[in-house]
Amino acid sequence: MLDKFKATFREEALELLSQLEDTLLELESQPLNGELINAAFRAIHTIKGSSSMFGYDSVSKFTHEVETVLDKCRNGELPITKDFIGLTLKARDHIRILLDREGPPEPPIAEEGESLLQRFRDFAQGGPGPRPAKAGRGAEGAGGGSPSAAPAADAEAESATYRVVLKPKPEIFRNGTRVLNLVQELAELGQAGVFPHTESIPPLEELDPERCYCSWDVLLTTDKGTNAIRDVFIFVDDLVELGIEPVAEQLAAEGGRRLGEILVERGAVSAEDLRQALGSQKRLGEVLVEKNIVSRPQVESALVEQEHLKKVQERAETSVGSIRVASDKLDALVDLVGELVTLQARLSRTSFDLKDGPLSSIAEQYERLISQLRDNTMSIRMLPIGSTFNKFRRVVRDLSLELGKEAELLTEGAETELDKTVIEKLGDPLVHIIRNSLDHGIELPAKREAAGKPRAGHILLAARHSGAYVLIQVSDDGKGLDRDAILAKAIERGIVSPGQDLSDAEAYQLIFAPGFSTAKVVTQVSGRGVGMDVVKREIDSLGGSVQLASEAGKGMTVTLKIPLTLAIIEGLLVRIDKEFYVVPLSSVDGCIEIPKEELAAKGERKIISYRDELVPYVDLRTFFESGGEEPSIQQIVIAAAQDSRVGFIVDQVVGDYQTVIKPLGRMYKDVEGVSGATILGDGRVALILDVNRLAQVVQREGLRRNSAAGA
Repeated sequence: MLDKFKATFREEALELLSQLEDTLLELESQPLNGELINAAFRAIHTIKGSSSMFGYDSVSKFTHEVETVLDKCRNGELPITKDFIGLTLKARDHIRILLDREGPPEPPIAEEGESLLQRFRDFAQGGPGPRPAKAGRGAEGAGGGSPSAAPAADAEAESATYRVVLKPKPEIFRNGTRVLNLVQELAELGQAGVFPHTESIPPLEELDPERCYCSWDVLLTTDKGTNAIRDVFIFVDDLVELGIEPVAEQLAAEGGRRLGEILVERGAVSAEDLRQALGSQKRLGEVLVEKNIVSRPQVESALVEQEHLKKVQERAETSVGSIRVASDKLDALVDLVGELVTLQARLSRTSFDLKDGPLSSIAEQYERLISQLRDNTMSIRMLPIGSTFNKFRRVVRDLSLELGKEAELLTEGAETELDKTVIEKLGDPLVHIIRNSLDHGIELPAKREAAGKPRAGHILLAARHSGAYVLIQVSDDGKGLDRDAILAKAIERGIVSPGQDLSDAEAYQLIFAPGFSTAKVVTQVSGRGVGMDVVKREIDSLGGSVQLASEAGKGMTVTLKIPLTLAIIEGLLVRIDKEFYVVPLSSVDGCIEIPKEELAAKGERKIISYRDELVPYVDLRTFFESGGEEPSIQQIVIAAAQDSRVGFIVDQVVGDYQTVIKPLGRMYKDVEGVSGATILGDGRVALILDVNRLAQVVQREGLRRNSAAGA
């Protein structure tokens, strides 16, 4: 049982570290933002409070000292500088390392941690720099309370609404307590409505500045529980009168709770007085004040509560609840849905063969239900790609410092959703592209100024949906690709022949060749011939494509075209002799028929006319060595691939087919033109065509024939 809780703690701690990194990167550009430093403090404090409970003593000790420095920063005692942000990011990385192991860290890790802490201690001595506005106390409360227990308890608490009546004693100011800070800290526990009672403040000539005359009514909706509310006042417990009452959750169906109900519940008015007041045509609050039954501040306070409860109700009606589910359980669910899709195909095939009316009706209804189940299950796996975008801000920051450049990462379309398995595989390709943009694209600040550009370069990471695909673009405002340098390097390596005429698009594609690099000096970032070829290989494995666009002196754009999902796709089922193949339907542009004699007359020139365009084609019977007799009328499936069209000759186009993708074994991993397999309704296996890889085969064959003709 403890291991289960430890796993939950570690998962939540990693999420907090991710949020901490995002917060620190924002804080670097907004060093005077007190809310951001407060958020960073809360993340560190929560990790510290829970880590020792689950045996991560090294994490607790390390974060305690980091928290101390962050507390001084949020109180305005220490500056927020670029060096401080870098130091805190390194501390975040160190905490991540400590979370990956239990027990005391190994000597090298312990030494690194002590070195970081010493730098924090040195920084705590103070120094020049911008200081944030003094922020109210955050998660720790006025003095910390019992931090070890609070986070764990909060995790299980449900949201509830409390009426908190705060009446400070008149002498509370004399020990230096700032009551407004306590009210602010209380409000930070959740959604709050605050009403101050100022009717006891005397005229100015009678006012004692060292006495407190105000009290507050706070309506607080929080999931932290009453203990967290009391912890806010833990060090001034003897100087305040604190009342905490849960507010009834039963709200009226229309308009929330009524004013009269609130006043009766508070004891401000009797039920009889309320009935008499309701007989008047005036507003209830006005009647009660005129009759001196309640004071105007009491009515105004009750109205604040009414409005607060109305907002809570509206939020509850529009909010979407969520639960945490292990990814392996989600994968298992998708696998089961895939099996149901296969079974549905078998049922449909059986009902068709038997020509049984009632069975066909059941099969059609079952197919509709399975289709809905498939769509809903796949939507569960869809995640916003922004979670991946955020981590690249750190990559840009660290790498620009290493290269002596200034660069900023901008993002668009972070809410675009993509299958989680696809998102997981996009990390490495995007890192390579961004590193390439920083190293080869963005110029040094002095060169940018000389060219009339701002000192800091911009890298734009954008995503948007396009049919069954997501388009991810990485654009920079650097110097763009050097076509001459690329061609010179390609000729030097024998990739192209001297004098070979290539378009800009063809020349730019050369950077995807294995081991290709134009860097003159080998550094930690580039020059080893590893990078863009990895991008090409990974994106091809996802069934996607890569396109390049560049303009000298203005920058470069890399566009990744990625399928939405890799689990269940819509496919076009085709047949060659007795074998079946599936073409991803998202790639299919059209189908045409052509007589066998007309194809034979074309000979080696494998090109057909399609919609006023010459399209190359490949005979899949020959490519896969299927054998069998060709039909007199053959079908050509036209598919979009590699920024062009390509045709595939087949014997028959069977129709659309829900395709559950099954991976091929290691024995078939190098088979060209195939990306996976699926099981048909009758139990047979159909191969899924890799359209992009087949398009590359067609291009190679075309180049080979052109070279032979030229010779």
